[in-house]
Amino acid sequence: MKKTAIVTDSNSGITQKESKEMGIHVLPMPFFVNEKPYFEDISLSQEEFYKQLGENADISTSQPSPGDVMSLWDELLKEYDEIVHIPMSSGLSASCETAMMLAKDYKGKVQVVNNQRISVTMRSAVLDAMRLRDAGKSAAQIKEILEKERLQASIYITVDTLYYLKKGGRITPAAAALGTVLNLKPVLQIQGEKLDSFAKVRGWKAAKRTMLKAIDDDLKKRFADVKDDMILGIAYTCDKETAAEWRAEVEQAFPGYEILEDPLSLSVACHIGPGSMAITCMKKVRI
Repeated sequence: MKKTAIVTDSNSGITQKESKEMGIHVLPMPFFVNEKPYFEDISLSQEEFYKQLGENADISTSQPSPGDVMSLWDELLKEYDEIVHIPMSSGLSASCETAMMLAKDYKGKVQVVNNQRISVTMRSAVLDAMRLRDAGKSAAQIKEILEKERLQASIYITVDTLYYLKKGGRITPAAAALGTVLNLKPVLQIQGEKLDSFAKVRGWKAAKRTMLKAIDDDLKKRFADVKDDMILGIAYTCDKETAAEWRAEVEQAFPGYEILEDPLSLSVACHIGPGSMAITCMKKVRI
């Protein structure tokens, strides 16, 4: 049986410390803060990121350089026979497309998975890849299975402030001003590729109810045929205490479900700001 390495990036929420414990490899996502380069979980911590965000620093996202990606692959292929590389959704970053292009020179030894995941749904895909590898599946088989399951996931997010959506051009200054006055909370969704609008409600309680209902509807309708294989996830840019309260609400609404939990990817956080909460559901690959 071939020896298979699993690679992902820090948008999965998997830290460098966790990656060592799990026996996988995590590429840190690069950021520019006031034009100075940083790498997530290497030279840029969650705490420093939100400190800079709160100080209105100029923060922009980037993708791992081709050289960094190839250096990691080349190093791993000295020890492993093949690689499964799981980048963030191709709809949210060009890093997936770049990795797929680079993999063409590796004669099938590197399989790049385009399965449209981010944050806890991406972590779930990594865990699935590990289970599939341990069950004897090849890198090519793992890629095929994960891409077949790519749309078996939903993410719903609500934000604490409209400032960052306005700053990123996702809503107009007038809409942001009106929304702030009316205490409107947009609920956003990620269904496969892009971050899109789902609903607008007034206040946190209504926003959380809307997200919980959206997941309930997905489980009962969209994923009814695979409901027994679904797991849930929560992600957040809020403080730990608020996140714990959100998790308790999710557990109460959906008793018995496995729940993954992570701080929200900084690549998403940079566009929606601190204080946000998300809920996800995703299908766990059956071995």
